[in-house]
Amino acid sequence: MRLPRRVLVMAVITVAVLLAGIYWLGPIALSFYAARKVPPVARVVPTELKEQAVSQAAGMKVAYLGYVFDVPWSDLDQSKTNLYPKDKSEKTSAVLAFNSGLRLWLKVLPPREFADLWATDFKTPPRAFDALFGPGSARSDYVFVTNVYSFTPEKMHYWSLSQPTHAREQMMLITKSMMLVKAADSGIFKLHSYSYAGFQQGDPHASRDTVVVDLYSGDRHVEMLFLQKDYHNAAGVTQPEINTVVQSLHRAVPSELASSEK
Repeated sequence: MRLPRRVLVMAVITVAVLLAGIYWLGPIALSFYAARKVPPVARVVPTELKEQAVSQAAGMKVAYLGYVFDVPWSDLDQSKTNLYPKDKSEKTSAVLAFNSGLRLWLKVLPPREFADLWATDFKTPPRAFDALFGPGSARSDYVFVTNVYSFTPEKMHYWSLSQPTHAREQMMLITKSMMLVKAADSGIFKLHSYSYAGFQQGDPHASRDTVVVDLYSGDRHVEMLFLQKDYHNAAGVTQPEINTVVQSLHRAVPSELASSEK
């Protein structure tokens, strides 16, 4: 039996509406779902660091990986301090061990790390990377991180009919959630020194989690992790102590390298 033409037309219209709904409403629903499921840290945005004082404690100057900086502790154990990778002559990471149980992990990272990773793994050219993470992201790690850290679910265009917009914003949330450590729940802070600008993940007043500092200058990226898991000091690392390290960090000249570098 043949269906009446009117019934057939209505069926076609119904299917078309359903398909259109899936096509247009699907990304909108996914945006709401993504915003609801991201960890709370995705809603944290960078703020200015209020405590700018440096530690007055007697410490020492150290030089590793081509950089020199002051540490406000004098109990560095050279025998337990290691450079990595072990199997290569060029070292890019150093773990400084102190007798107190505190460890300071210094990393020298390659420039444009994320942009190059996307270019290699996902064949994403710089223009497309900028379209995804914001203008200037492909040229500058600092700009990239600033754009990602500043994005929150509250900035999403939930009702946009643009699928690329939804895809971009969901990727921003995913990337931010993956980049931040647990300590960032207590705050992300903007850092500035004579040579560098960057961010600190974690408020040492709020927790004893690992505090992560990333500093950028041109194409240079230095990361420092203050590892407190085995630290015997009940007070933990203080903000003035972190400031001492950050404010003193600079590229070493040959005369500075001889005394401390392994």
